[in-house]
Amino acid sequence: MTNLKLDRVLELFLRGLRGENLSAKKLADEYHVSARSITRDISSLEDFLADHRDLLGNAYLEYSHSDHTYQLVLDEFLTNKELLAMIKCLIGTRAFSKEELLKIIGKLKKYTTVNDRAKFNKIVNNEIYCYKEIHFDCQSVIDLIYDLTEYINTCRKITITYNKMSRETVKRKICPLAIMFSEYYFYLIASIDGDEDNVPRYFRIDRIIGIVCHRENFRRTLDFNEGELRNLSQFMWPGKRQKVVFEFTGPSYQAILDKLHTAKILSIHNGVYTIEADVYGDGIKMYLLSQGSWVKVISPQSFVEEMKDEIRKMNNLYEKSGEENG
Repeated sequence: MTNLKLDRVLELFLRGLRGENLSAKKLADEYHVSARSITRDISSLEDFLADHRDLLGNAYLEYSHSDHTYQLVLDEFLTNKELLAMIKCLIGTRAFSKEELLKIIGKLKKYTTVNDRAKFNKIVNNEIYCYKEIHFDCQSVIDLIYDLTEYINTCRKITITYNKMSRETVKRKICPLAIMFSEYYFYLIASIDGDEDNVPRYFRIDRIIGIVCHRENFRRTLDFNEGELRNLSQFMWPGKRQKVVFEFTGPSYQAILDKLHTAKILSIHNGVYTIEADVYGDGIKMYLLSQGSWVKVISPQSFVEEMKDEIRKMNNLYEKSGEENG
């Protein structure tokens, strides 16, 4: 195979990867060769795909009789439907800056067909115009996620410069354990270096404004399970682990089960669902309060008292406001 022919076959492969429909007639005009030469190039490409299934998986050129074109099909690559779903998810997270998001979407769109690319552009342009990113303290969430993943994998201690919720800037020497995403934010799960109780702490990655990596390594505790923590902690708030039982009378118990990964229905009686959930952290209180009168906590009693106390405080605010307005 001559270098010129090899270059042409490689170009056809790359164009196929980008979702382009390959027409022998149009390609012949573009490369100033005969249609028969392009047909031979396509045959060479088909042979290449067949000979390298160990690298490419089930990859082949599919011929369309309607428009006489070939389309590269790769089972190992994302389909147009999957790409569209991914782009929708990326936009919905609001977790990336607009610049980073546009760069990612631009790369993903290159692997769609020409026809679908126009559809993607219409959908994406409408949503990007109204896209509101979260406030970032760091320069790049993507860069931080990559660096932190390396420190987690190598069990390296780090010191982070961090902006707290109060906007106070602090430094913490920590042992990074995992990265999780929840409701617009990426979180670093870590233990404080030297903390004997070894309680997981949560740091919003977009608030990390500096990292110093130390030569010291830490030993990952055997009782830390990232998957279990993900199921137990949906709200990224510290606190104790507890089993909470509550009654739910709202219109969608399924939404509760979807939100609380460990939730299970204990009983159903006259439209009242008794639900138990094994949770970690104090965020469960804010979530259940957000359900209003649809929720009544049953146990543990200490948590029942916390809920009552919070409801009293809320009620006092409204009574005080009423007195002032009166």
